[in-house]
Amino acid sequence: MTDLKAEIAAQAARWVVEEGLEYGPAKRRAVKALGLPTRQALPDNATVDDAVRDYIALFCADTQPSQLRALRALALVWMQRLAQFRPHLGGAVWHGTATRLSDIYLQLFCDDCKSAEIALIDNNVNYVASSVTGRHGQSVDTLSLHAFCPGLNEDVGVHLMIYDHDDVRGALQPDSKGRKPRGDAQALRQLLLEDV
Repeated sequence: MTDLKAEIAAQAARWVVEEGLEYGPAKRRAVKALGLPTRQALPDNATVDDAVRDYIALFCADTQPSQLRALRALALVWMQRLAQFRPHLGGAVWHGTATRLSDIYLQLFCDDCKSAEIALIDNNVNYVASSVTGRHGQSVDTLSLHAFCPGLNEDVGVHLMIYDHDDVRGALQPDSKGRKPRGDAQALRQLLLEDV
């Protein structure tokens, strides 16, 4: 890896942690802040993830673990509420790099893509429907809501990404570091037990 990519990753990590930016926008903002050309080669997400972990260890070691635990506890509540849709937690909350500015990303695997939306309506949950770019660059229907997080004493964004029932098989392939990119409720409970 070049020194320039490392510098971009370090700058991006700061905005990921301090402002809750996603990796892509943080990398692009870092390129601009460093005065580099827009076509500059960017570090991969694994490099930014390492930089985020370094940043957290250096500047947030006293606050981040409790914030992460609070977000994981809230994620588990929503996973239990949505158990019929085989929810899997991904993103920073799953990988352990979340701070109080991080949102929760749950991937639901449904027989009928409207069934999760109907479940929210039946339970009087306000949400906003949109589409985001999914795991393989395809458009994925997403239901976004705000939920109160007791451990943080504030609202947190919860995003429910709706996948086809059979997509769960490919969703559990390990990443380049051998880590599972997402986990089910049982795996999340295990993480919460390990954090005690």
